[in-house]
Amino acid sequence: MAFDHSKYIPFQPVRKTDRRWPDKVIEKAPDWCAVDLRDGNQALVKPMTVAQKQRLFDLLVKVGFKQIEIGFPAASQPDFDFCRKLIEENRIPDDVRIQVLTQARPELIERTYQALEGAKRAIVHVYNSTSTVQREQVFGMDREGIKQIAVNGARLVQKIAARYPDTDWTFQYSPESFTGTELDYAAEVIDAVTEVWRPDQGQKVIINLPATVEMATPNVFADQIEWICDNIQRREHVSISVHTHNDRGCGVAAAELAVMAGADRVEGTLMGNGERTGNMDLVTMAMNLYSQGIDPKVDMSNMAEITDVVEACTEISTHPRHPYAGELVFTAFSGSHQDAIRKCLAYRKEGDKWNVAYLPIDPKDLGRRYEEVVRINSQSGKGGVAHVLERDYKISLPRWLQIEFSQCVQKEAETHGGEIDSHTIHRLFEDRYLAVDNAWRLTTYDLHRDEEGVNATVKFGQPAIELKGHGLGAVEAVVAALQDTYGITLAVEAYDEFALGEGTNANALACIRIVVDGEVRSSAALAEDTTSATLQALLSAVGNHVGAPESVAAATA
Repeated sequence: MAFDHSKYIPFQPVRKTDRRWPDKVIEKAPDWCAVDLRDGNQALVKPMTVAQKQRLFDLLVKVGFKQIEIGFPAASQPDFDFCRKLIEENRIPDDVRIQVLTQARPELIERTYQALEGAKRAIVHVYNSTSTVQREQVFGMDREGIKQIAVNGARLVQKIAARYPDTDWTFQYSPESFTGTELDYAAEVIDAVTEVWRPDQGQKVIINLPATVEMATPNVFADQIEWICDNIQRREHVSISVHTHNDRGCGVAAAELAVMAGADRVEGTLMGNGERTGNMDLVTMAMNLYSQGIDPKVDMSNMAEITDVVEACTEISTHPRHPYAGELVFTAFSGSHQDAIRKCLAYRKEGDKWNVAYLPIDPKDLGRRYEEVVRINSQSGKGGVAHVLERDYKISLPRWLQIEFSQCVQKEAETHGGEIDSHTIHRLFEDRYLAVDNAWRLTTYDLHRDEEGVNATVKFGQPAIELKGHGLGAVEAVVAALQDTYGITLAVEAYDEFALGEGTNANALACIRIVVDGEVRSSAALAEDTTSATLQALLSAVGNHVGAPESVAAATA
């Protein structure tokens, strides 16, 4: 059997009876470290050029990251050269620490410090793998042997740093493949490393706990982090960092639960680029905090710039459904969703806390426009169509016309497939409701009220046709005139008048639905005043039933 689940070993939960993290709430952002230029870059089919690295580094600085891992200079000449470029050209702001990775090997550590010479502030990130599978199958070493590699590396990191007293050094250690390492052994190795570095005597130390491969559910990772925080020595003097990957699709969740479990710091990449299924996505986690009213300590307001730079540097397109950054994440095609968004936006007042259906955050906060929120296809309903007309053309439709016109738009979408843009929606509305046959175009009207009602005289068409009628109001009077002249039965089922806002060529919109000789006809009209608009809408609706100019002439002869 090719698809055989039985060959896999289920993960073992942490036997922990005193877990506290489930009751915790994240109240502040962790320290961030962006590893795009190292972990992200090493995962690319085509590694970044120096120019691309510089552009991405500048973006990370602009967004507000204070710790940026720039590469593995001891193992890569391009990474070495880039590190030297940043230092020698003074491209690192004073409040930013660059971080570089090195294995716990003497020659690589020596080379690492050569790359960092002259840096004002730097993090030397040393690692070795501690997992059972790596110990047994890759290195063929026992626990003590692996621990000694870590200790020797820590000693050399400390020793060589002393040669460069002008640099403010932070030491970072990662037991690589932490999630596949026995917790007691991970703590033993960490304690051995901090015994060398002595963070309790003033040395800045980061202990980074990587889910190099995501091996379990996020709650298990949280248990592991909390256990380490509870059981290592000198905990209060070190920063506990996590570095999660997305093999099970839970990189962000694991990092968030890890912070609840005691982690102080989170490593990740913009858009989650990284080995295999990627790293923890900094954009998503930062914006998750932002959406809860927490200052993420980074600025994602220009999301278009962020996606453009990341795409240009990685040559990987952003998925249209990527959280917060994707083209479609603030877009509603569903009719019920569109209607709810439209009503919530209309309900909301300036200064209100954000509480809009289907929109977890205000798209404006990321530099997005409301124009992108409601888009129309065959699944859209009346609310979405109405919203587009209101938003782009200042045209408000009564509910009955929203329902009727949305069916017209839906038919168009089903016929042609795909999305219907704003221009097409407006064209459909003009063609179906606003178009005026010249034979029925209102030219003048005169209304006089007497004790019994209104006397109406209207002229329309070319040559002009004059009708006269009487009724309790202007509409009723013109209806009477039309019935008498054309021998039709006519009743007005609904009509609505709207004053239009600024930015339109007309001042009023009227929408009318009539029943003429048993047939329903709807029309709308734009005019300088509501009366003109209403009368024109009535004439157009009747004209749609009566027919061509020749019929009009015959009827009035």
